[in-house]
Amino acid sequence: MKSMMVLGRTLAGFAALCVLSGSLRAEEFQIEEAPSIVAVTPAQLRPRTVIFSDRGDDKEAGLIRFEDWARERPVQKQFLSPFPGYQEPTIRVAVHGIPKSYVEKLHMYVAEARFLIAKPPETVDLTRYASLDMLEKIDPTIRHRRISAGEARPYTDPQSAHNRHPDRRWCEAPQSLCIESRYPLEGKLPIGIRLANKLEEGGKKISEFMEFQSEIRVLPPEDVDQEGLSKLTGLDTPVSGVLEQTLFDVNQVMQFGKLLAILQEHPSDKSKTVTTLFMALAVETDVLERKREFGSIPVLRNLIPAQVLMGRSSFNTGDSISAGLPDYARNRIRGLAGLLDR
Repeated sequence: MKSMMVLGRTLAGFAALCVLSGSLRAEEFQIEEAPSIVAVTPAQLRPRTVIFSDRGDDKEAGLIRFEDWARERPVQKQFLSPFPGYQEPTIRVAVHGIPKSYVEKLHMYVAEARFLIAKPPETVDLTRYASLDMLEKIDPTIRHRRISAGEARPYTDPQSAHNRHPDRRWCEAPQSLCIESRYPLEGKLPIGIRLANKLEEGGKKISEFMEFQSEIRVLPPEDVDQEGLSKLTGLDTPVSGVLEQTLFDVNQVMQFGKLLAILQEHPSDKSKTVTTLFMALAVETDVLERKREFGSIPVLRNLIPAQVLMGRSSFNTGDSISAGLPDYARNRIRGLAGLLDR
């Protein structure tokens, strides 16, 4: 069942995107929903409170088409894509043995958050969070290993070549860490995968373990676009630090992911830091359109990918990735807020 493989790997991809956002001391921060975090001023922020928004345009899935995102939120598109100028990729496939090209349409899930850190910007050491030791402590269910630029799949697998950075190689930027991560699907989702494997005759079995590659780095001062990032956050105070994680290879059904944490001076209180955080995930549109295949099999009707992704299925359980993207994003952002505030 190709759709089950799509579903599982897409969820796993978002887990990779959030490996920086662990659950340590998450109870100290509360989530407060808002239509948009950009309109929330530093004066409106309260201690240990995360202002959160993940409003999309798709009423069923809570997502937005990539082309609409690029047109309506061009600054987000610039900074939350793998690199500036990124476009929906052109994929080469064989149809009845004849090579053909088509544009891979994407839908975006974007989560935004803003919160205070109770310490001045110069005391926040973001390099702590770009280390393998810290990643392993944050979430022991995800195993990581360091990889080199030569192991990055956009350069070793022609099918991933469209995710090559046009200006540099992944894993060669200063102060960067590149990792390959392994994540076992949790909760009830493995049960659905096993069931789909039994129903599929003669096809490739779906793995309950996912692998993905990403680059984590702290931006050096010369790479920090002060004006552009201020437009992104809606705050005009100096940017004191930027931490980013870019998923440049997950699998054939998700194109990329991005986590971006931007630290800025508080305009009226130098003892505090304003943090604005974005998480973006690009899901292939055909994943969301696969309803008929699942709906025709009674035992899989609750595994429609869009429903599971957005936490609207009976297979969604717990507060981790198996809960669906909205709950997972909220829990991981709470965790990251707690870590930064320590």
